[in-house]
Amino acid sequence: MTEQDPAPAPYRVHAALGGAVRAAASRFAASPWGLQVLAVYAASRVVGFLVFSAAALQQGVNPWFPPQPDYWRFVQIWDSEWYGRIIQHGYPSELPRSATGTVQENAWAFYPVFPLLVKGLSAASGVPWQAVAQTVAVAAGFAAALIVYRLFRHRAEHRTALWGVAFVAFFPVSAILQVPYAESLGLALLAWALLWVVERRYLAAMPVVAAMCLTRPIGTPFALMVAGLFAVRWWNRRTEGTTAGELARVAGLAVVSGASALAWPALAWAATGEPAAYTQTETVWRGGPLEFFVPWFDTGVFLFGPVLGLIAPLVLVAVAALCLTSTPVRRLGVEMQLWSGAYILYLLAVLHPQTSTFRMMLPLFPLALAAAGLSRSAVYRWMTVVFFVLLEIVWVVWLWVWSQLPGGGDWPP
Repeated sequence: MTEQDPAPAPYRVHAALGGAVRAAASRFAASPWGLQVLAVYAASRVVGFLVFSAAALQQGVNPWFPPQPDYWRFVQIWDSEWYGRIIQHGYPSELPRSATGTVQENAWAFYPVFPLLVKGLSAASGVPWQAVAQTVAVAAGFAAALIVYRLFRHRAEHRTALWGVAFVAFFPVSAILQVPYAESLGLALLAWALLWVVERRYLAAMPVVAAMCLTRPIGTPFALMVAGLFAVRWWNRRTEGTTAGELARVAGLAVVSGASALAWPALAWAATGEPAAYTQTETVWRGGPLEFFVPWFDTGVFLFGPVLGLIAPLVLVAVAALCLTSTPVRRLGVEMQLWSGAYILYLLAVLHPQTSTFRMMLPLFPLALAAAGLSRSAVYRWMTVVFFVLLEIVWVVWLWVWSQLPGGGDWPP
């Protein structure tokens, strides 16, 4: 082939595609940060839509709809049904009980901000609550992505912060952010509260924390985090120049966080007349009373036997401690480091480990920035996203698709 001869067609197509990709990447990099974040999050939700749609084709007989439902019906199952009951009928004034007096599953296990917001918007717009619930969940996810990016930018440059958002958006359980659950709204409020704390806007954080504590059960670890932050600020007050006024504002936020964490159990008590209405309801799903830390050892023995099972939770604690004290996590700053530690401690203290545990890991989203900062390699970051997508497929097909167990029911997502 001479210099004058045109290149074969396959080479011309390859060159044209390569040029188009480079041009698109260049335009993307030159766009405002908000558009980049929204584009990344939108891509993740398209992936989630495709995964859910494909999984719906595998859905057989189930308690909600005929087999092989469409996407919109498929995402309305599991806890979405409970939110629908709250939207339509509210919360019961009496706890439902069995013939033996045992509390039965009921709506008090689900926090009110999401369903009441959907109910209000549906009443104001005339749009069916199912469509409003879906819209609120998706919109809250986009808002969460923008806030998470702003939070991450306090600890990382643009590219790493954007990859941190991508790790959150494509996290294996991130599909939950586009279904009518309170997770996306809770994530947005948590990221917003952490952003205000990092920016030391403690008074501005108070109403956000109050709303967050009535959206998802994360008020207790948040109060613990703020209490720890007060201790750190007080201890370093001379070296950091922390004023008495700032310490007072941190203390005030700790008090507001603690009071807000108790608000929902108090409201359940007031509405039903039973002091333990919330905890009795919450423990129905675990099939036993609230026991601190013990369920992790019970589950360890169930999974690994009487010896390794008792060691497994201790190994888990050691791994968590190593992670929280690692250099990438320390780079997150004391606020996000304390939050991650407080939330892990909370899960270890009160959670009954089961299949829903994977979903409960979503509030540990600051660790996504630490993971993105492990390496600047594009190969590492892209492969992490691909790995997350594969695990998302596993999570949806394994846990979201309902399949009756031998004893009845199915493991919840």
